Amino acid sequence: MQPPAEHVHWMFATGFLILALCLLGEAIVGAEVWQLRRWRAYLWPSTLFLMGVLMWPVMTFFTNSTIHMIAHGLWAEVLMLAGAVELALVRGKISSPWWRLTSALALLVSGAAFLVHEQNGWFFQRSSFLHHLMGWTLVAIAVIPFARCVRPRSIGLGSAYALAFVVLSVMLYCDRDLAPVFGHLSPVAGIPHR
Repeated sequence: MQPPAEHVHWMFATGFLILALCLLGEAIVGAEVWQLRRWRAYLWPSTLFLMGVLMWPVMTFFTNSTIHMIAHGLWAEVLMLAGAVELALVRGKISSPWWRLTSALALLVSGAAFLVHEQNGWFFQRSSFLHHLMGWTLVAIAVIPFARCVRPRSIGLGSAYALAFVVLSVMLYCDRDLAPVFGHLSPVAGIPHR
């Protein structure tokens, strides 16, 4: 038995919420205090990498078209890349803060994949609307990791980055397989399940 796609979205929403809490905690107390306990430094990168690893089964078992398989495969690759780079930075294997631009790359690729793989219009149904909204949100917030490379100690940028992941998780929690958006549901979308 295969769970509905909305359940998978909700699981990844929980992952984004964990990422947001890690980033927000680090932004509030500062990187030096956050890393006093060494294991906390590994929370954000390892969660990001794990989300990339868990995207592979989603790609394999929950996609029903080539474009969806390519989009989920791209997400898996860029999440794992960004997580691996963040792990290497925490571990000290690489030191340039410009490596954090891989997070910007991951956000841009993820946003583009959201936009490309959603073939319906904004108001077709709620999941279509949310896919468009998340795609453009990811593209817009890709500027934050770049700004964090220029100003790595900025509390405002760190908080904005964390809150962007909170917004993404809320969007994913709002996802339903088939539901109206702003009272509108396309007649060809089908009958809502609830």
